[in-house]
Amino acid sequence: MSPACSGMFEHHFLCSICLEVLTDPVTTSCGHNFCKTCISTHWDTSTTSRCPVCNQVFSTKPQLKVNIMMREMVSQFRRESEKKNLETRMCPKHSKPLELFCQSDQTRVCLMCSVLEHRSHQLQQEAEEREAEGLIKELEEEIFELMKRSSEVEAVAQLEDTLSDKMKMMKIKMLEMKRRQQFAVDVTLDPLTANSYLVLSDDGKQVYDSDVKKKLPDNPKRFSKYINVLGKQNFSSGRFYFEVQVKGKTDWDLGVNGYWTVALRDGNVYKACGDPPFILHLKCVPEKVGVFVDYEEGVVSFYDVDAAALIYSFTHCCFTHKLHPYFNPGLNHGGKNSAPLIICPVNQSE
Repeated sequence: MSPACSGMFEHHFLCSICLEVLTDPVTTSCGHNFCKTCISTHWDTSTTSRCPVCNQVFSTKPQLKVNIMMREMVSQFRRESEKKNLETRMCPKHSKPLELFCQSDQTRVCLMCSVLEHRSHQLQQEAEEREAEGLIKELEEEIFELMKRSSEVEAVAQLEDTLSDKMKMMKIKMLEMKRRQQFAVDVTLDPLTANSYLVLSDDGKQVYDSDVKKKLPDNPKRFSKYINVLGKQNFSSGRFYFEVQVKGKTDWDLGVNGYWTVALRDGNVYKACGDPPFILHLKCVPEKVGVFVDYEEGVVSFYDVDAAALIYSFTHCCFTHKLHPYFNPGLNHGGKNSAPLIICPVNQSE
């Protein structure tokens, strides 16, 4: 910023309360600048928080922060003023160089005088006046850019606060997942309950629909109408948790006993299979689903494991019988849904 610009626009750096150069400048939401102490004292002694310049009333007392960009400009202005005071004759009123001659009042004036008291008077050096107008425009543009940068700095600070809040929420979600994973149990599929179209892996951890019916021994536990399979393990008290990979599938059902379940249909429609069932709107596509059951509390909850996000909870359930993990890999659909459901080991060390 040039010394001439500083002289022309000293009033940009004056506090409207004390009429002195700004100290610890703060900017109100209505765009006016004050010394932090001046405006704080003004509001402390008033019944309302009102801008002394435009009289805008604030419903709540604003939280004031020093305008860093304005403070830098004021500091630069002070340095330039001090330097200029040593080099030339100064205006006694504004401490600025007497660089112009006012023909109307027959007196030498500074650039500040020409803008304030002598704005409508005829100045002798018209070329300098035109130059001053250009400098005014230049300063206004510079002030605008600095204020814009200040807004960007505030926006970055707000973004950092938002990210910090999101990180805290993520940590809370992760802690909740860890608490659920403490109740992990080893679940394997029960071939005696598997529908005859299903293919189970030898270790009892994977299942998919083959589109080909196998001849299996009759068993009253076996599902015949739907392509379902239960876990061998059953629970009649306490808490238990298991995780299932659903990556690459377009259809599946998971839960306990075929009643408290969550399902995917057509690759993008998620629903809780309650009475009645209803659509779930998920922010992310889960690739691994965690199932948590608290028998005594009557809760069945489903989680997106990777996002540590709750998908849905059945609450106030009344359990009076044994609960079995329940799986339905969905129809093969000509290979579109051929990926298996995979019971995964629960990783509690991450």
